[in-house]
Amino acid sequence: MSTVPASFPSSGSPRYNVILKALRSGSAIPFLGAGASLVGRGNGDPAYLPSGSDLARRLAKDIDFPSTNEADLTDLLKVSSYYVDVSNRSLLRQELRGVFADAQKKYSCNKLHRFLAEIAENMMIVTTNYDTLLERAFLDAGKPYDLVVYPADNDEYANAIFWWPHGADKPKTLKPQDIDGESLGKTNIIFKMHGSVREDVDKWDSFVITEEDYIDFLGRMETAVPSAFSEYFADRSFLFLGYGLKDWNLRLLLRKIRKKAGDRQPTSWAIQLDPSTLDQELWNKRGVEIYNLRLEDFVSEIQKRMGQS
Repeated sequence: MSTVPASFPSSGSPRYNVILKALRSGSAIPFLGAGASLVGRGNGDPAYLPSGSDLARRLAKDIDFPSTNEADLTDLLKVSSYYVDVSNRSLLRQELRGVFADAQKKYSCNKLHRFLAEIAENMMIVTTNYDTLLERAFLDAGKPYDLVVYPADNDEYANAIFWWPHGADKPKTLKPQDIDGESLGKTNIIFKMHGSVREDVDKWDSFVITEEDYIDFLGRMETAVPSAFSEYFADRSFLFLGYGLKDWNLRLLLRKIRKKAGDRQPTSWAIQLDPSTLDQELWNKRGVEIYNLRLEDFVSEIQKRMGQS
């Protein structure tokens, strides 16, 4: 049986001061997964967005998903794919918009969103979430940001990305090669790698959610994650929050970045409650220190360190 390398701890206290300094200096990039939007959520609390499993069950009920197996019913990729097969993509987009587009009215940004907005100073944040709670936290804090979205299911813009300069109503449509890498790190950027909703209009909605979407994403990796971004990532640490490495989409992205970075990429960190042995080994082999604790506890402690520095 393999063991977890001692150099990458899965227990004990995170390196709060190091992480805080890295975030403040821009040498660390927060990477938010689905769990980031659930910080502070109680069981069944209607004030929070549904989890991926909850959303899968909701979609499965709508389409009479032909399985009672719990693993199938909570598999969002599989259920979403079946939803499209028995209806169409437009109906799935409408359903997802009904969940996420009114997030600013129904749900509150949590203390993780507010912490990142407070500390952001020319920071890039990567997220795979569709909701707009992070953007709301930035607006509430009076922090400007540019919004970058991969247009996952918009064939008209398949080989481009959407870039909203701060306050813009419409995005610029940029080819990956047109992005100026020298401009990165000079403004706050929220990069929504798996798509997003827009509260005001559904034209720009985009979702990487079905099994087919993930395959397409991998096939368009150079467009979905422009080379200028990959170069920027290569010299920086990641702080993974609310994310597990069971997502092979993310594993391939990290492989791409590490290949580009070689030996120059510094150690990254992941906060994950009760990681499995597989999780630990997957993170560790990618140079990521994993810490076993709740995101709520991590945010509370690092906020204390802010007041002490």
